[in-house]
Amino acid sequence: MSMPIPGSEQFSSRPVDLGELRRSLPSTLAVHSVTQDQIDALDPLTYEVVRHRLWSVTDEMGEALKRMSGSPIVTDANDFDFAISDELGQEVQVGLYNTMLVGAVDLAIYWTLRNRAANPGIEAGDMFLCNDPWVGGGLHQNDVIVYQPVFHDGELFAWTSAIAHQPDLGGVGLGSFSPAAEDVFSESLPTPPVKVVRDGRLQRDVADLWVRRSRVPMLVGLDLRAKIGANNVGAERLHALIDQYGPDTVKAVMKRMMSDAESRLRDKLSALPDGTWTATGYQDQSHEGDRNLHKITVTTTKTGDHLTFDFTGTDPQAGVINCTYAGMRGGVMLALLPILAGDIPWSAGGLMRCFDLVTEEGTLNNATFPAAVGRGPIGPAWLTGNLIAECLAQMLDRDLELGKNVQATCCGTWDTAVIAGLDERGEQPAPFLNIIMEPMAGGYGARPDADGIDTGGLFCIPMGRVPDVEMTEFLYPVLTLWRREVPDSGGPGRHRGGLGASIALTPHGTSVPMGLVLASAGKAVAQNGGLAGGHPGNSGLDVVARQSPVASLLASGRIPSTMDELGSALEPGQNYASSYLAPGEVFAMTWQGGGGYGDPLSRDPAAVVRDLREAKITPEAALAVYGVVVRDGAVDPAATAAERARQRDARRARSSVPGPSLGKAGLSGARRLDDNLVEPAGGGLACGHCGEVLRTPDGEPAVAVYEGPPTEAGPQIIATAADYVDATVVFRQYCCPSCWTAVYSGVVPADHPDSLRALGHRTAAPVA
Repeated sequence: MSMPIPGSEQFSSRPVDLGELRRSLPSTLAVHSVTQDQIDALDPLTYEVVRHRLWSVTDEMGEALKRMSGSPIVTDANDFDFAISDELGQEVQVGLYNTMLVGAVDLAIYWTLRNRAANPGIEAGDMFLCNDPWVGGGLHQNDVIVYQPVFHDGELFAWTSAIAHQPDLGGVGLGSFSPAAEDVFSESLPTPPVKVVRDGRLQRDVADLWVRRSRVPMLVGLDLRAKIGANNVGAERLHALIDQYGPDTVKAVMKRMMSDAESRLRDKLSALPDGTWTATGYQDQSHEGDRNLHKITVTTTKTGDHLTFDFTGTDPQAGVINCTYAGMRGGVMLALLPILAGDIPWSAGGLMRCFDLVTEEGTLNNATFPAAVGRGPIGPAWLTGNLIAECLAQMLDRDLELGKNVQATCCGTWDTAVIAGLDERGEQPAPFLNIIMEPMAGGYGARPDADGIDTGGLFCIPMGRVPDVEMTEFLYPVLTLWRREVPDSGGPGRHRGGLGASIALTPHGTSVPMGLVLASAGKAVAQNGGLAGGHPGNSGLDVVARQSPVASLLASGRIPSTMDELGSALEPGQNYASSYLAPGEVFAMTWQGGGGYGDPLSRDPAAVVRDLREAKITPEAALAVYGVVVRDGAVDPAATAAERARQRDARRARSSVPGPSLGKAGLSGARRLDDNLVEPAGGGLACGHCGEVLRTPDGEPAVAVYEGPPTEAGPQIIATAADYVDATVVFRQYCCPSCWTAVYSGVVPADHPDSLRALGHRTAAPVA
């Protein structure tokens, strides 16, 4: 574990007291604000018009950045975001792009007000640049924010910000991903806020210093100017709005937007029963050569109209799988925005007033300097979001209306693969670097009333998309052999998780090997868990085919479409690895689908047949996982009933039962907890299908338990856990010991502590 360096605490971002922050500002920096009376005096029509105008400003900033940027990360993947903040940095309106960044933007502004207001000063015409994740703004060093103060009549009125992931900012690894890193000094250099624009002019010395670090300086320089241009657009539109409606009216609308978002979320929380829920997940491997599992755990407590997320018990920071406080906060917002605020305007400054974070420093999702944090957003921050989503799903599943927002875990992580080398297709060989963006097409988790969306995108980037294959082949010396959805990759359940997909690439237009950097998770332990007995989605898998016959196959006019055609020298890629891809070799990556919802044996057989017809599942899965017998393209009802009865008998035969039956509870008046569990009128826990009591009087669980090989979760488990970690990984399933409905199914370490114990001690929520 990295030890903090003395003095580094000045770069830490933490919760801020806005009153104290305002009082700490120098007298030379006047700020604009309004009174509560001015906010209350707003008429509804003006409020709605100005509110929507502010929303349109962020959209226009997004379009401006996309038109100016030459990076596929921006133009194709939409891995960027914007915000309009008030004079102190509270986020009034955010964009519908990478929502994880919402958790970090305000922190950078708070820090800047504290540490730059006196020297070098904050003045009209300034813009600041920052990629220090301990300060905020972004979640790791490749997230670069450019933000500006907006003044009116000499007073600091607001801030605009533009932030985007950069393809490379230096460091040991390609794309600034360093799989072997164990501290930040092996990664891209974090840069605290520095003035990159002064009095409206780009500071050439700062800009030159900035792009000098990158392997693709022209692209980074263009993105820098694109973000400056987007901020200019934001400031111009804000000034036009102020000129039309007056500064006090615009500011009153900004303040009310945050208050309205806060009150609407608090109303939603107040309507739900109080309770506590716990979820635990793992990162398999922390850096190149590591074979350990690393735990993040959260206990979510809802009391009245407030949430507390307590991460006490999370493992110490390790390797490259860390994020800062900003990353943890971004992970919380990843889950909270779509699940709890899907019908509330995303005025994040108000929404963030509704929760507290309890955390220990020096842990995986609150790492202290100089921890390596390159994997932060798509490792520990993403897992943090998954675990928060799991807790929120259990909280909401009890409510008939709000339960519609419940969703099993979407693609559990974002698989990173970076290729870089020499493009020899032009008159002069030129270096290239490409982050493979195809895993943007992740599978969404299943819901209580619907299947997950196949290759629907990422939970945290509502407007994300995958790049065009032909454009990728035009820009880089590669040939795509296939890009397709993978049958069975969605988690089995009463509702199936959305499918993941795979892609296979081979060098084409270069005579020298290209570098290949891998950074991922979820190959040993499931990251895309199911809910209410639903199974996890597929495990990820990266493979390099060495000594491949791809060149001769292509020369004969045949494009290989399966790994079997690429020879027997198949080398599985580790979660974290620095490797290479030579001409004549093939790199294939399979990324993750979403988790399932409910017991697969309760899935409508007609839906299974439809999935078969559309190649969403294989015939083997239809029979072995869903228990559906299909003959001549149609369900055989009698055979299906017999097969499902046989599989429930098999669950009985293989499971350990804690003791004699505790009897039956009356289901009349019982409160739903999830697809399978209810809380009877007199309290306790029971099966919602047969009424079997599932908890002893002293709180011990009374469910049947089975542990077996991970592959028993289904054919979606395509990676072998022992290839990645030394810990024993199992398929764990809990069933009602009477009707043998699965109430929990997971691929977890054998010492995973939470699911059984949580089920036994929880009266207001289902399994973790």
